[in-house]
Amino acid sequence: QVQLVESGGGLVQAGGSLRLSCAASGRTLSIYAAGWFRQAPGKEREFVAGISASGGSTYLKDSVKGRFTISRSNAKNTVYLQMNSLKPEDTAVYYCAGAQGRTWYKVESEYPYWGQGTQVTVSS
Repeated sequence: QVQLVESGGGLVQAGGSLRLSCAASGRTLSIYAAGWFRQAPGKEREFVAGISASGGSTYLKDSVKGRFTISRSNAKNTVYLQMNSLKPEDTAVYYCAGAQGRTWYKVESEYPYWGQGTQVTVSS
């Protein structure tokens, strides 16, 4: 069992940056692949980024490639989402998710562990 807590969200102007953190407790994060999802108002939750347990494999949704970076520090039991050049369409609640296993998944049903979410608001 692992508990996940996100932080780092907030209000930022378009073009700005935020770094989201997902801190794990309960069990070591190094055995879990991780993903970041987001849900904008009135829309379904969508997969944004994934990282394997080792950190050697990552995935970014096309619309965030070149702007977002996913990384992890297993020593710190934390997964990060660095978000640069933010756009108003990035506004959403961002969720961190964990799944025991080596690789990440695009489907949220594959992730049994979820954080509470952190709000990101990008103003134009």
